[in-house]
Amino acid sequence: MHEVGYIRAIYRYPVKSMAGEGLGSATLGWHGIEGDRRLAFARRDIRNGMPWLTAGSLPALITYKPLGAEGERLPSLVRTPAGEELEIWGEPLRAELTKAHGAPVELMELRSGIFDEASVSIITCAAIDSVSAAAGVPSDVRRFRPNFVIEGASEVINGQPFPEDEWVGQTIRFGEGAEAPAVSVWMRDVRCVMLNLDPETAVQDPRLMKAAVRLNENCAGVYAAVTRTGTVSVGDRVFVVR
Repeated sequence: MHEVGYIRAIYRYPVKSMAGEGLGSATLGWHGIEGDRRLAFARRDIRNGMPWLTAGSLPALITYKPLGAEGERLPSLVRTPAGEELEIWGEPLRAELTKAHGAPVELMELRSGIFDEASVSIITCAAIDSVSAAAGVPSDVRRFRPNFVIEGASEVINGQPFPEDEWVGQTIRFGEGAEAPAVSVWMRDVRCVMLNLDPETAVQDPRLMKAAVRLNENCAGVYAAVTRTGTVSVGDRVFVVR
């Protein structure tokens, strides 16, 4: 076991493809961070394949911001790009997204989460900065939509633009002690078009994805599955258990 850094930031995304929220600490359960991607708008016009409305088909979706009182498991409101605060289960929000999508949508809740590949995503600051610098775009963690952002010790990170690639097949422990929360890293994160979307405006900039392709086969970050549950907090030390 060796230390690879500490948790610099924790994020969850209550509604699939909408804006995320930063957390000081979080409960890591068997289905990822509590409250992460538990809600999604489903497209009623899709009969086969993935039914979810995502920013891939409606880029403006990432500019909608779920809101909730501190301690709430799930948000109760969404702030729209126009600044309105609408009830998340209310008809006005559903109608607005139906109009923007051009076909009916409805909100759904899945208690085990609505994930593309795995319930936990991890990325290092080194990877974010490497892709952003190569693209000539200011670093913005929101473009990468991770659950955990890892800041590495200088002797580990320096000279390695994507150190998390080496964690595939390994166990990552958040905090000290044998009972600390842990995940098993099982694949690299192949990036999608969301990497190109400005989190504030949804304007697309293809330089980000082109940089990821050029630098690391379009990968930045890794996916993992939970192997031990518990509470994780910003500042927790991170270890690789081989």
